[in-house]
Amino acid sequence: EPIEGLGHLPVLRVPDECAYYKSDAGKMMLGAFEPRAKPWGMAGIPEDFCFDSLPEDFEHFEPILDMATRRMPLFETAGIHTFFNGPESFTPDDRYYLGEAPGLAGYWVAAGYNSIGIVSSGGAGMALAQWLEDGEPPFDLWEVDIRRAQPFQRNRRYLEERVTETLGLLYADHWPYRQVETARGVRRSPVHEHLKTAGAVFGEVAGWERANWFAQPGQDQAYRYDWHRQNWFENQRAEHMAVREGVGLFDMTSFGKIRVEGRDACAFLNHLCANQIDVAPGRIVYTQMLNRRGGIESDLTVTRLSETAFLLVVPGATLQRDLSWLKRHAGDRFVTVTDVTAGEAVFCVMGPKSRSLLEAVSPDDLSNGGFAFGTAREIEIGLGVARAHRISYVGELGWEIYVSTDQAAHVFETLAEAGADHGLKLCGLHALDSCRIEKAFRHFGHDISNEDHVLEAGLGFAVKEGKPDTRFGGMIGADAVKAKRNDGLNQRLMQFRLNDAQPLLYHNEAILRDGEIVGYLTSGNYGHHLGGAIGLGYVKCREDGESAESQLGSEYSIDVAGTIVPAEVSFRPMYDPKSAQVRL
Repeated sequence: EPIEGLGHLPVLRVPDECAYYKSDAGKMMLGAFEPRAKPWGMAGIPEDFCFDSLPEDFEHFEPILDMATRRMPLFETAGIHTFFNGPESFTPDDRYYLGEAPGLAGYWVAAGYNSIGIVSSGGAGMALAQWLEDGEPPFDLWEVDIRRAQPFQRNRRYLEERVTETLGLLYADHWPYRQVETARGVRRSPVHEHLKTAGAVFGEVAGWERANWFAQPGQDQAYRYDWHRQNWFENQRAEHMAVREGVGLFDMTSFGKIRVEGRDACAFLNHLCANQIDVAPGRIVYTQMLNRRGGIESDLTVTRLSETAFLLVVPGATLQRDLSWLKRHAGDRFVTVTDVTAGEAVFCVMGPKSRSLLEAVSPDDLSNGGFAFGTAREIEIGLGVARAHRISYVGELGWEIYVSTDQAAHVFETLAEAGADHGLKLCGLHALDSCRIEKAFRHFGHDISNEDHVLEAGLGFAVKEGKPDTRFGGMIGADAVKAKRNDGLNQRLMQFRLNDAQPLLYHNEAILRDGEIVGYLTSGNYGHHLGGAIGLGYVKCREDGESAESQLGSEYSIDVAGTIVPAEVSFRPMYDPKSAQVRL
């Protein structure tokens, strides 16, 4: 109700109290994003419902009002003119949905904007209009792309549990590595309980429960969030160094796995992929799928299983996106695209001692002569049979072991038992990420996206635009690659290491060259082997015509939360630049 002498006050927002205040025509408005929201509409929403009011629930709002009376005492005596209780729409990950619905061509979605609709409307409208016109987004929209949604997320019980948390997260501290707490455990590896018993602390991506780190005996199996080094920092260090010096085992069952097969499979993939896919059966090809601008739509490996069958391995988070891209381009070609993710578990055995461990459980020849880097073949492990891929995302000798889910527990137990004599250490995704960033391996969604040109990302070695098979119109993006080779690069992805061993890097920190901002980090983690925080980021090329390599003579630093920290810089990986370790 009207408050005498109120005047006009600035908008007040108090995240710790989940509230905001706004004066309006001599009255005060108090709004809230409560920490634990109430789900509504689970039985369906009436077609004629449009931002109507729901029945009052003053008891639910009372904790917010109680804090408000202490923040602004006038609420102790001011009468309530209107108590509005209305629903808002939130997605399971708190980010709106934008784009063409997967599997339903021509059906476009812009939804889930409540609380950020006004601030997002101009950009979202422009992006969607351009997307409709061009058939592709004008810039990187992966954070809000509807293709990140998982089919299981339409489950009503899942939504009812998750929505109680997502609204409150708008006002919560966005801690580094913060994990959602509700609706967990939907997708689990066959060895989930083995990992849990061994101390695994899980994170969730695309519904998958993935071991992020392993607690030591007596240590809490839980995150203790902080803006600096969190409670798992030393755990990550131990796992990281085990991979660098001994042998570690990662459960990467969450990898997306897609079979592409049929008479036209090879030509189809050569049309979509930048690298040469027409290789001998058993060969593994690292490649990207490009858009017509030369931007990266997918970062993957393609393993040729036979003359007409290929296995594509993609990040778990991008599986729906990649399936959509493949099916969109398949058309009436004689090719099938099948999601086979659930059919196989994946165990990554990585480190200088990985060969000796696998030789203890397999009679097959794992030497360089018998099993070359970049190849895949069937091997025996214990009583089971698996397909081993000799490839590495951590920059060490190692194999990805693909085993049918029914044999996964046996193969895992066999490796773990033999590993006791080889110093085997179970490792989590945090160690995987710190190892890969030391090797300057790119991470899709951070370091590379559909607006990052494949050459500027430093991935030109994986581009073969001169492939002879042009039945399907040649390689997508070939013209953009040729143009960029001729015209030169505007920016380059570079690797940085802080000279001070204490600060941490995450992403979006400003990169300074000779004191001027020239870019931002796209990803960051701590390099336990290199002894400092490592980051990747794009740096603008000089306008004076000098070569990109000449930029190394400048002085670089990173803005870490307001502190300028000098940094070393390199175009080549700072760890094992010649990639000798993977070929041991």
